[in-house]
Amino acid sequence: MKTALAGVVGVHTERTYSDLWTDFQTTDKRTDGKVWDMYSNCTFTFGQNQDSGSGGTAECQYYNREHSMPNSWFNKAYPMYSDLFHMYPTDKFVNNQRGNYPLGETSSGTVFGNGSKLGTSSFAGYSGTVFEPINEYKGDFARTYFYMVTAYDDKVANWVSDQLAGNQYPALSTWSVALFLKWNSLDQVSEKETNRNEAVYGIQHNRNPFIDHPELAEFIWGSRKGELWSLTSGVDELKINFTISPNPVRNEIRISTEESDISYSIYNLNGQLLQENNLNGNQVISVDNLNNGMYLIQIRSGNCRTVQKFVVNH
Repeated sequence: MKTALAGVVGVHTERTYSDLWTDFQTTDKRTDGKVWDMYSNCTFTFGQNQDSGSGGTAECQYYNREHSMPNSWFNKAYPMYSDLFHMYPTDKFVNNQRGNYPLGETSSGTVFGNGSKLGTSSFAGYSGTVFEPINEYKGDFARTYFYMVTAYDDKVANWVSDQLAGNQYPALSTWSVALFLKWNSLDQVSEKETNRNEAVYGIQHNRNPFIDHPELAEFIWGSRKGELWSLTSGVDELKINFTISPNPVRNEIRISTEESDISYSIYNLNGQLLQENNLNGNQVISVDNLNNGMYLIQIRSGNCRTVQKFVVNH
């Protein structure tokens, strides 16, 4: 499954390293217009606080371009070097302190301003130095790493790090698989992450499937390894009651539900996302842009999701 996914998500519009400064203004902007930095609580202004090569001897001086999967692991090779799905604007000082250490958990060491830490691993299976992000972003980084070892399925065996296994599959070391599955489960996909996925898609024209479908990780590395995955896999436990009408549909479908703050995504039977948006109560969705055929619609509210099939017959 991992190799099959690579053929879908790995192909993208490659960015230059200098493009990232501008890209971040779309992908990593807080609601107040400032830089969204997952390594610090600093308030950075785009451009004004951008790293110019000097300084960065303390937190909150400059932000730079962080390879969340350190570029030394893959010898600074493209297209990994500028792939936005693992590139983040972060505090220069914290970034430098993190260096090329693996991600992990630690109960000792240096604590940075937002609570992220650098110290000896306290997670079973590894005893080296690790960088631990705060809980709010652990799932983000886990899904970032799942993306990287999947998108570059044909290259990852040659990358070198204690975080990696030195092979195509599982690609991640045993302790890293356990760690990232834990983070993926405990820190669910946030609105920030979803919005960033959309923003990167608008630039690179590919997606991180582990943000769209975080349950995929369990099918590739976890408790459901070996099972067939579909868009309806793993969603029955947290159902949303809704109806769609008419079905088959000609031009538009109506979603009826008592849930509030819901959103929808429409996929073809190959799992390709075709359209998505937010809903509020009973809503009408235009399907004029869809060809005749069968589709899947996923309705989401918080951690609850339900998928139904519908047919378009113009």
